[in-house]
Amino acid sequence: MKMNNKQPPLSPHLPIYKWRLTMFASIAHRMSGVFLVLTMPMAFWLLLSMSHGKIMYAYGLSWLQSSTGTVLLWLMCVALFYHLINGIRFLLLDIGKTDSREAMKLSAKIVVFSTIIFALVLAVKI
Repeated sequence: MKMNNKQPPLSPHLPIYKWRLTMFASIAHRMSGVFLVLTMPMAFWLLLSMSHGKIMYAYGLSWLQSSTGTVLLWLMCVALFYHLINGIRFLLLDIGKTDSREAMKLSAKIVVFSTIIFALVLAVKI
């Protein structure tokens, strides 16, 4: 059997795929997990600063009330919410509750919409 070596396979190239919300939800789930892992040391530092006396507590609180600290805390909360809700979506997918394409699309829309609502409410509260 002679193979045609002139045309390389197109399957590994992402530009040929039409982006769908379910693809975005899957990639964003991984990105939110990586973001949470990278920001955990900051969260642990804040917890430790609260338990190491008044000076460290005041330092941690002043950093948290700065614009950088507030934005980072907001991003961590939104990422945690998204990762949790989308993780539940993936668990439902794994047990076969959302097998159909329509159910997968609907669950991805629910996750993204609820995360946007959560982010807006949290931004108003902070």
